[in-house]
Amino acid sequence: MAIDYAPLVPPAGLPPLLVNLYSDTQTKPTAGMKAAMMDAEVGDEQFGLDPTTNALAERMAKMMGKEAAVFLPSGTMCNQIAILTHCRPGDEILAHESAHILTSEGGGAAALTGAQITGLRGDKGLFSADTLRAGIRSKSRYSPPQTLMEVEQTANSGGGVVWPQAQLDEVAAIAHEAGMATHMDGARLMNAVVASGIPVAEMVKSYDSLWLDFTKGLGTPIGAVLCGSHEFIGAAWRWKQRLGGSMRQSGIIAAACLYALDHNIDRLADDHANAKAMVRGLGQIPGLVPEDATTNLVFFDCSATGMTAGAFADKARRHGLALSTTGQYRVRACTHLDVSAADIDTALAILRDVVG
Repeated sequence: MAIDYAPLVPPAGLPPLLVNLYSDTQTKPTAGMKAAMMDAEVGDEQFGLDPTTNALAERMAKMMGKEAAVFLPSGTMCNQIAILTHCRPGDEILAHESAHILTSEGGGAAALTGAQITGLRGDKGLFSADTLRAGIRSKSRYSPPQTLMEVEQTANSGGGVVWPQAQLDEVAAIAHEAGMATHMDGARLMNAVVASGIPVAEMVKSYDSLWLDFTKGLGTPIGAVLCGSHEFIGAAWRWKQRLGGSMRQSGIIAAACLYALDHNIDRLADDHANAKAMVRGLGQIPGLVPEDATTNLVFFDCSATGMTAGAFADKARRHGLALSTTGQYRVRACTHLDVSAADIDTALAILRDVVG
């Protein structure tokens, strides 16, 4: 069977981008972040000799209320290493049916660990305590061992919603009672913290492992940090080595993450405000039906325009606006540090032209 390796890039001949709302992964490092990277003190990470990387891991572990942390190139690698560490071939993972580990990581859990993921239903990317209980099997040699329960904070496909703290803690307690470990995909964890006002260590206290992505709202060009117990991170390091995630003078990118922790967390509130402004504007464009925005993700339905989401996004791109799609008629816009309030006005003007 032929495999399509075509890169995810737009076709040639398109006009320059005026506003990029495709994803918060599209951010570029600022001058201050670049300066911090260039000034970073570095050494060999694999020998524990990179002081900047060590400082990032120590700071993250303390910040998250965990014993240890490890710096990795990407959030997907964090998820896959966590699964490899928690699970064995034939194990079962319980997660929402729209979870990133199920829909967007190339079947990694099955390909690498040999574990299966069972999707749990629930509104806006969240599942309830009752749904989790219903998904827990009686232990039997006929059933796969259920070893891991996973949540995504914020829930991307759910519209960037924030798990209520009581619900996060309740599902974790149920999983632990059933003998499962708990893992949090923290791709946009700090968006949840800023939106809710809940301290991050409090938010993640019930989870055995979690990670924070620095390449989304926090604006770095690369990097994520996985946190957990000393034993868990020790085992994760072996998988980091096996998967080629071990680096050398990684302080040059760890410095960008430290800069982001110092400068780019509180400003996430600006992204949330811009997302809400976009929702208000979308509601005034005939044919577009926006969902409420909790954080920096804006979803809207375009079916009344007579265009599919793909056709709609293609037309918007020809007008200089980049959007993403998540279904036949569901379009996503993502605010981030490279998008200003004025850019939101420009995006709305483009969308009026696209619909008109």
